[in-house]
Amino acid sequence: MSIQATIEDKLRRAFAPERLEVVNESHLHAGHHHVESGHHATFDGTGETHFRIRIVAAAFAGMGRLARHRAVNDLLTPELKAGLHALAIEPAAPGEPTRW
Repeated sequence: MSIQATIEDKLRRAFAPERLEVVNESHLHAGHHHVESGHHATFDGTGETHFRIRIVAAAFAGMGRLARHRAVNDLLTPELKAGLHALAIEPAAPGEPTRW
């Protein structure tokens, strides 16, 4: 299963979202520098390392922005430890405005 599919599955199971979009943005980061195994390298933009998560779920009602981000990051800790480099998270509760 791809990292994207794993992320989508985990988010659906944990939050039962009304809307969910998981966008692979790895290609947007080609040429960026990062440290891998203690060595500096230039990222080539391939793979599944950078994602944008857009999610609307009732589970976020009454939660502040930081708590929402922590909930998603905590859920995806195994993926972050396994090489997922960056997450852009856009969480909302039903009825809240979104930019997407």
